Order: sequence, then structure tokens, then C-alpha cells
Amino acid sequence: MGLFDKIFHRPSAPSGDPQGFFKTFTAYTPIFTSWGGCIYESEVVRAAIHARATHISKLSMQICGTAKPKLQTRLKVGPNEFQTWGQFNYRLSTILDVQNTAFIVPVFDERMEVTGIYPLLPSMCEILQYEQEPWLRYTFQNGQKASVELRYCGIMTKFQYQDDFFGEDNRALNPTMDMITLQNQAIREAVKNSATFRFMARVNNFAKAGDLAKERERFNATNLSGEGGLLLFPNTYEEIKQIQSQPYTLDANQMQQIKERVCDYFGVNNDVLQNKAYGDAWSAFYEGAIEPYAIQLSDVLTRMLFSEREQAAGAMVMATANRLQYMTNKDKLDVSSQMADRGIFNRDTIREIWNLPPLPNGQGQAYTIRGEYWLLNADGTTTKKGDDLTSGT
Repeated sequence: MGLFDKIFHRPSAPSGDPQGFFKTFTAYTPIFTSWGGCIYESEVVRAAIHARATHISKLSMQICGTAKPKLQTRLKVGPNEFQTWGQFNYRLSTILDVQNTAFIVPVFDERMEVTGIYPLLPSMCEILQYEQEPWLRYTFQNGQKASVELRYCGIMTKFQYQDDFFGEDNRALNPTMDMITLQNQAIREAVKNSATFRFMARVNNFAKAGDLAKERERFNATNLSGEGGLLLFPNTYEEIKQIQSQPYTLDANQMQQIKERVCDYFGVNNDVLQNKAYGDAWSAFYEGAIEPYAIQLSDVLTRMLFSEREQAAGAMVMATANRLQYMTNKDKLDVSSQMADRGIFNRDTIREIWNLPPLPNGQGQAYTIRGEYWLLNADGTTTKKGDDLTSGT
């Protein structure tokens, strides 16, 4: 069974015509159409999208609760049999930035049980109604169509305004993209013209147009035959001048402004693009660009994979990141020592901050507390570390 069959092999899929479009508040026909503007072809835009997707791919996916243990076991390994969680999040983030709408669909086994999830890139998606239930019907670039119940799917959006389900397109970036395109063309033409020499001259003593044409052919054959060398002008040529071509290109400040407009649109900066962000700078980038994605993804996957009853019992999917890894070494050392002394972090947690693997056999799960600290127990008594006696507070 191929990937397409695993996802869209639905015994209950609509066999006939759907019963019209699913009615919404703002649009009678909810349709998502892939935007034709190829912003991903620009190196500046691609760098910004890549920077976000790279950091998002490092999110740690945690499955909480006891519901659906088989599915949880599979999801801990990866989202599906074809991708790792890092690959899944990278592609999903890229699709979301380019299209402002990203679709996640379930992967089914032969018994029609959900075994994973997969990110989709359709060219068009419609929400149709069939037997009083909304369905998502996907159309791909090869013309193939498939349908899945809306309740099984996840939709992530950005810039969602007019549509009840889908985000807006990136036409707001068109002026900036036009400037980038024109600047690249100007630079390319400037390089071409820099290797070209053009001259103009006034020719005397030619009364007939035919004589002037013959002189042009003679000059080309003598000087421009491909053999190279020195241009020779007879004394009938006057006012010989070189034509200077000066194509207009933006200066450094203008180019920086264009780059900053792209960075502002995608929520990154030069430090993030060049991997210079750490400490408070990276924390700000995390809170502004990565954390919103992590929260939305966690909510979407939790609603996709678990029922309301299972969610009420504590079943959920969480996308998290260890932000302490991006502190300076001095800050890491301070946090490690202070949190370990008070029994807040165990050894494995501290090792994770320093990008070290956990200790074998659970040795790193123990907590240590400095001897001068006292533990406040739940019943109001206190216990000194290493002391078997307790006393009231």
C-alpha cells in the first residue's frame, strides 16, 4: 500500500456528488487555492523561511496521557514511517510560511486505524458537505483528488482574516518581491555591460546611403571578425567617443531596507539568519516566531488525535524546546548550579542544557540538595538534608 492509499483509502469516502459546499460565516464556498507567486524562489525569502524551519525542526514532540497507547508508541518514534519529527516540522513550517495554510492528514493502516500523520501540499482544497458532515477534498498538481473527513484533519494558518478556515496569501509581499527582482536584473545587466565596449563616431564624405552601408560592412569585417586586436578608425571618422552604460542599482542602505522588510514579514533578523542569536536574543526569537508555531501545532495535533474525553483525561501532544541550550556558557553554568543545589533540576536535565546525553540506567534522574537547605514537607514539617529527624515549623 502506497502513501496515497494509506492516507486516502477511505471506505466511507463520498462515492457520489457532494451535497454542496460547507456553509461558513464569511464564505459560502470555502476554497483554498495555492498562490502562484513563487516567493520561495527568492534567495532572501528562502533564507528567512529556512531559518525559521530549521529552528522549528528542533522542537521536541511529547505525547502525554494514557489514551491510545499503540498510537503514542508510534508517534514517539516519528510522525509516520517516511519522516522524522524534524523533517515533519521543517516541511510543515515551510509550507505554512509559503502558503499561510498547512494541512495535516492522518495515515491509516489496513484496519483503518490511525498510525501517524503527514503534511500535505495540495494545489487546491475545498470543504464540502456529504451526509451532513464536512469533508476536505484535496486536488493535487497532477489532477488527482482525494477526500478526508474534516474532523480527522488539522489545518494550521497564518494571516487568517477573510476565510473561516484558511489563511490569506502573500500578495502583501509583492512590492518587496518586485524590488528584489528588479535589483537582481539590474546587477545582472551591469555585469554584462561591464565586459562590453561600445563606441560612436561621425563619418564624413559619404553622400549616398549605399556607401555608408558598405563602410559599415568593411569596418565590421576589419575590426569585429572575432580575431580581436585593436580598433582602427580611418581619418574620415570624427568625434569618436565611448558610450558609457551606467545601469541603476540600489545602494547598500536601500538593499538593507528591502532585506529587513522580508525579515519583518517572516519574523527573523540577521542574527538568526547568520546563526548569531543566543541568550536573550534567541529567547526573543523563540517567543515571537517558534513558540506560536509550537502552541498552534500542539493544539491542532491534540484535537486531531484525541477525543474530547481523552483530552479531558490528560491526553495531549506538546511541542517544546529547551531554551536554556541557547544561553551563553556562563549563564548555563549559573542556571545549572543554582537549580541543581535546590533540587529543581536533576543531572539529566542539566546534561541536556549542555547538549549531553542522559546517564545510563536512570542514574541522572536523582535530585541533589545542598546540606544547608531544609525541605518543607506537605504536612508543614521540615527535614534537613541527611537528617532523619523532622521538626515542626
